[in-house]
Amino acid sequence: MKEFIHLERGSPASWDREGAGLGWDLRLQREGPCFHDVREAELTLPQVQGGSSPWLQLPISACGKKKIYKYKKVLSNPSRWEVVLKEIRTLVDMALTSPLQDDSINQAPLEIVSKLLSENTNLTTQEHENIIVAIAPLLENNHPPPDLCEFFCKHCRERPRSMVVIEVFTPVVQRILKHNMDFGKCPRLRLFTQEYILALNELNAGMEVVKKFIQSMHGPTGHCPHPRVLPNLVAVCLAAIYSCYEEFINSRDNSPSLKEIRNGCQQPCDRKPTLPLRLLHPSPDLVSQEATLSEARLKSVVVASSEIHVEVEHTSTAKPALTASAGNDSEPNLIDCLMVSPACSTMSIELGPQADRTLGCYVEILKLLSDYDDWRPSLASLLQPIPFPKEALAHEKFTKELKYVIQRFAEDPRQEVHSCLLSVRAGKDGWFQLYSPGGVACDDDGELFASMVHILMGSCYKTKKFLLSLAENKLGPCMLLALRGNQTMVEILCLMLEYNIIDNNDTQLQIISTLESTGVGKRMYEQLCDRQRELKELQRKGGPTRLTLPSKSTDADLARLLSSGSFGNLENLSLAFTNVTSACAEHLIKLPSLKQLNLWSTQFGDAGLRLLSEHLTMLQVLNLCETPVTDAGLLALSSMKSLCSLNMNSTKLSADTYEDLKAKLPNLKEVDVRYTEAW
Repeated sequence: MKEFIHLERGSPASWDREGAGLGWDLRLQREGPCFHDVREAELTLPQVQGGSSPWLQLPISACGKKKIYKYKKVLSNPSRWEVVLKEIRTLVDMALTSPLQDDSINQAPLEIVSKLLSENTNLTTQEHENIIVAIAPLLENNHPPPDLCEFFCKHCRERPRSMVVIEVFTPVVQRILKHNMDFGKCPRLRLFTQEYILALNELNAGMEVVKKFIQSMHGPTGHCPHPRVLPNLVAVCLAAIYSCYEEFINSRDNSPSLKEIRNGCQQPCDRKPTLPLRLLHPSPDLVSQEATLSEARLKSVVVASSEIHVEVEHTSTAKPALTASAGNDSEPNLIDCLMVSPACSTMSIELGPQADRTLGCYVEILKLLSDYDDWRPSLASLLQPIPFPKEALAHEKFTKELKYVIQRFAEDPRQEVHSCLLSVRAGKDGWFQLYSPGGVACDDDGELFASMVHILMGSCYKTKKFLLSLAENKLGPCMLLALRGNQTMVEILCLMLEYNIIDNNDTQLQIISTLESTGVGKRMYEQLCDRQRELKELQRKGGPTRLTLPSKSTDADLARLLSSGSFGNLENLSLAFTNVTSACAEHLIKLPSLKQLNLWSTQFGDAGLRLLSEHLTMLQVLNLCETPVTDAGLLALSSMKSLCSLNMNSTKLSADTYEDLKAKLPNLKEVDVRYTEAW
């Protein structure tokens, strides 16, 4: 098919709008049933039958471009805005009625208006709106250029309740979300969409208007007919949420590494503490009692990480710090008792009013997106890498609101959805880790974590690999929830024993004690012993020699655990970073073999110390760092003659009490009194 534009000199212009400037009569002749793509059109001026002069050949858009050039020249020197507005309307009308489907014909008016607005910044609001209404017909099928997007964004911010936002910008944004392929190439389209949604949120109905807009973008059916809408909306949400934390992101002091906000004291934490921490390591005779003090040679070593330097005093013959692993049955190292990674405190992040409203709006959109069954698989895939800034993950309000989305993933029976709760690759955190007990996003007693484990174990994740991952990173939370009677976690612990996931005997014995602390756990453990009799034999050999309670454990958790089995062999107990208080002392005094007790950063106070000093006279190592103890309780320690290592860092110790303790405790060789009056 071919199209021709015949220009015949001397006849009146039948299309005055196109022909008046050239003096030609334009008649469009089509061969074929329809007008074809203009890029294939040919403008040929054939020889008139019987004539001798050749026809002049013109480019297909010459007429329109000449007209646009004229308008550009007129609008470059505006005099009265009434005339300018009229010229803009005429220019738009010309572009809309042009039979030449050339992109430059439609985009040129938008470029002209964009330049006009950028060069005239003193226009009134009414003049702004009149110009937007005038170019609105062109926006139905064309993206606004970058400078015009900036102008639209400004209008959304300054006049969010203007009818222009609803009547003119709505179809523009709908077209952007449905057809845009790459916000990276046109980021201002994303910014415009972001400001438009915020403007909707400022209307009287607020979030209801935003919800109706999202519903209109999904479509009336159960399956969205527009595949680009969801990824475009998610991209807008991520950019908007990121902008809320720009102040913190750009501040070095308030920008933690992701390691700082990882899940609790089950993970290594490199965050530099508020107070420098000096850790004490004993000579080997304090652990194995095989060497004498005269053989011990003390030297200072600095253990360095990327952000923290920890000074450790130890002997040249002592074992390296933190060498004992879950699969090592060797005698515990004192450094393992004292050096426990703290649960990182939640950062104090306060957003400004505007940022807070922006955050609330876009988190609500993510929640709405997760309600659509057909969108949920793609949404889970887009959010699986945790694309939010680390400052957002440290913000309690954000993680609390986003919890709804993660719950929707956990409740979905489709593997393609709930499998996205796991990290994208080994060594990285996933939503599964962040919302686990002790994790930065956990604000419950582990209910969401248990539901995530349940759905994952119910699908293809009932494998040894998944159990190994739990045992390595989340054994503490699993035992804590099993201790509180959660059936899913009881099943997990039984499977760990059945599949021989745990190699360390002490850890196995702690799991057995945890199972026997509840009725459901005891029944399942007995059924397991019927299948594997060696587990019963393991328990008969006695309880564990060392025990570590998970963070967030309470006095009730400790009491339930210690009452479930035999702990006569327990020598090393760590309660660091738990929620225990002095009330747990009545259970601790029933551990006759206890030699090492770690109470770092607990609420254990003077009353508990007095009770311990009366009964645990064989205690050798005691860590009271960052506890609320005072002189009243510390003086009672003078009766514990076996103490050889005492950490009172950051307590209310006075100089007089310290001198008194040194005089009455002859075996005391290692003391940490930094950040006290005695320092």
